[in-house]
Order: sequence, then C-alpha cells, then structure tokens
Amino acid sequence: MQSAPQPVPSSSRHEVVVCVVGAGPVGAALAATLAAAGVRTAVVDSAPLPPMELPEFDGRAYAIALTSRNLLEAAGIWAHLPWAPGPITRIRCVDGEVGEAPSRMALHFDAAETGAGPFGWMVEARALRMALNARMGELAHLSVHAPVRAEVQRHASGAEIRLSNGAVIEAQLVVGAEGRRSPLRQQAGIGTATLDYHQTGLVGAVAHERPHDGMALEMFLPHGPFAQLPLAPTPEHPNASAIVWSEKRAIAERMLRLPDAEYGREIQRRMGDHLGRVTPIGRRWSYPLTAMHAMRYTAPRLALAGDAAHGIHPIAGQGLNLGFRDAATLAELVIAAAGHGEDAGSPGLLARYQAARRPDALLMLGATHVLERLFGNRLPPLRLARRLGLGAVERMPRLKGFFARRAMGFGPVTGSLMLGQGSAAD
Repeated sequence: MQSAPQPVPSSSRHEVVVCVVGAGPVGAALAATLAAAGVRTAVVDSAPLPPMELPEFDGRAYAIALTSRNLLEAAGIWAHLPWAPGPITRIRCVDGEVGEAPSRMALHFDAAETGAGPFGWMVEARALRMALNARMGELAHLSVHAPVRAEVQRHASGAEIRLSNGAVIEAQLVVGAEGRRSPLRQQAGIGTATLDYHQTGLVGAVAHERPHDGMALEMFLPHGPFAQLPLAPTPEHPNASAIVWSEKRAIAERMLRLPDAEYGREIQRRMGDHLGRVTPIGRRWSYPLTAMHAMRYTAPRLALAGDAAHGIHPIAGQGLNLGFRDAATLAELVIAAAGHGEDAGSPGLLARYQAARRPDALLMLGATHVLERLFGNRLPPLRLARRLGLGAVERMPRLKGFFARRAMGFGPVTGSLMLGQGSAAD
C-alpha cells in the first residue's frame, strides 16, 4: 500500500521554480506536470491530503474530457487511477418538462462517428484523488507541504512563501489554485465579475436496474439542466450513474430534505425510465450556482488557475476541464522557460499565459450563460425554437461535429500537452 506524500521537515528553506498553492485537481495536476518535466516545484495546501486507502463512495465524480485525459496522461497521473474510468461514448440532449415525456426533437452524439474515441470519461472524485496523491508521492522534483498555512510575499525578483510549520519556500512564480475564494487573488487586489443564477446544483449518484451502455443524458428543464453521466462498474455498484441537477434554490432545499425513496422518485421524474428504477447512493452534495471571472489572471510573480480564475455554470460540464486547460498552458510556458534558463515568473511569460487563457474562459462562460438562459425557461416561443434547434443540429453533420469537438474539450486555444503531443519524463 502506498503512503500519502510526506511533508518536508519544518524549519528548512527550499528553492523551487514554481510554488502551487492549492492541491486540488487543477493545482495537483499542474504541480505533477511540472515536476515530471524536471521543473523544481512545491505544492502547498491548508488541508491534509487524504490517505491513500480507498475511501467509501461519496457520490462525487468528474467528467474528464479527452483533452484533459491527455494532460493527466502526460503528467503520469492517469496510470495511477485505481480502476478504469467509465467512457462516455454517446450523448443525448433533449428538451423536456418534469414528469413529461421528452421532446422527440433530440440531439444525439455518437463517439463512433467522430473517430477520436470517447467524448470523455467519468472519474470518481476518490479515484482521482488517489491517483494525484500516488503520482505526487513518487516525483523527485516535487515537494508537498500539507496541512500548512502559507503567507506569500511577492517582490520584483521572486516570491517568498512562509509556511506555518517553519519552512520557507523561495520561488520564481506562485500559482493561486485555491478555489473561487482565492486568498492570493484577493491579496493581489484582483477583482471579479460575478453572476448569481439563483439556482442550486445538486450532485450525487444513483444505482439503476439497466446498464447505461456509456450514454450520458442532458435533459434541459425549465428550472435548470439535469444530467445523468455513466459511471464505471464497480463490485459495489455494477450499474450506476452520476447526477448533476440544477434547480431553483427553494425547490432544491425541499428536495435535499426528502427521504431516499422520495428523492429517488424525483430524480426518476426528471431522468425518465430508460435505466429502470433508480436508487440514490453515496452522499448528496449541493452548492449555489454562480458564474465568476477574474478581471486579470496574473499579477507580479502570480498566476491564477482553475476556480481561482473562473467559474461557470455546469450546464456544459466543462468547469474542471477549463481548469485543466489552464494547467496545460501554464505548464508548457514554464517548461519552455526552464529549458532556456529563463525566469518562469517574468512579465512576458505571465502576459502570454493571460493572453492564451482569458479568451477561452470568456468564450466558455458566455456560451454556458447563453445556454442557461435559452433552455432555462417555459416561454412557448423559446421552447419551440430550442426544440427545432436541437432537431436542426441533428441533421447538420458539420455543425454537429463542431459541438462534438467542444464536448471533447477542444477549444480555440489548445496547447500540445492537451493534444497529447507533449511528453513528460521523470
């Protein structure tokens, strides 16, 4: 049994190229990618990293796009997943009403038509955490500091990160990957634009009678989208799917208070009967749905990544994948700079990072906002228009192919690591 990455001794000083603050999926993947390429890296988190033993299933899972898988493979993380993830080979998008049969004008995507493999893979949160920990624990160029508090001071020639265990890290570049409430973003005086959707996201999982055969369902409902995403079979749950459900807050609060049997019936009313009877499994998770975008992604000696830089509506399931694209772009820039003996925290490198990432994030934020506004209402003219639109796209191969590529994570700005052309060696 592998142990979790061990903290370095306290009262010591370390010189690294990059210090990543935040060991969540984006921060840990970035740190592992850099260290795998031989870049001296530190990762810091205020919470302890979970132990390497497999925890109980808690209902959380990530939809990992093809481009994100390429990043995780390049970083050596994908090979450490404790079991094969569930491929998404088909996607069905349909407009509907709760408790009613969905519209016949649906949009179907089949990975067999693209020739590029599955659209994505469903990876349980516990499995990805184990893979990240295992990979970080074996990288010679990576030091892990958790749980510790960090005080960051940035100056013209570098950054100093003082940890609560007495250790001091000196870095050329600090990366803020600590989530939407990023203290580093606030410390740098970077403002944000926010939009409250007045919705709650409900996240969990269900077991069901029939196999899903790799199909994901996106049901557009008046109060928000409902998605069923195919999980890989496990001994405990041979037929299971993740659920991501957007709902008006008052209704969501009422749903969360329901007993399991009634909660399962409400899920079935939205999902339909194509998988047979459903039973909730794991925990129920909920969070307010808001969009957020940082006014800048950089400050002197600082780069923001993942939720510290942007947050989008889950209607397209691309939030984490957007963060992985941040990690891929920043890793490529830093690895190239290190290879030429250049400063990884230089103004020029930070300017290139922001120029590469902000347009992609803004495009995705705008697209998800338009989708939410278009599909999240009961107005008869709009309901007719969106149903006709889904049916029209179904009959337009080129446009359908464009949407299929977006589902795989191919954006307008895509680096070589995301395309699987980069390599990372210990």
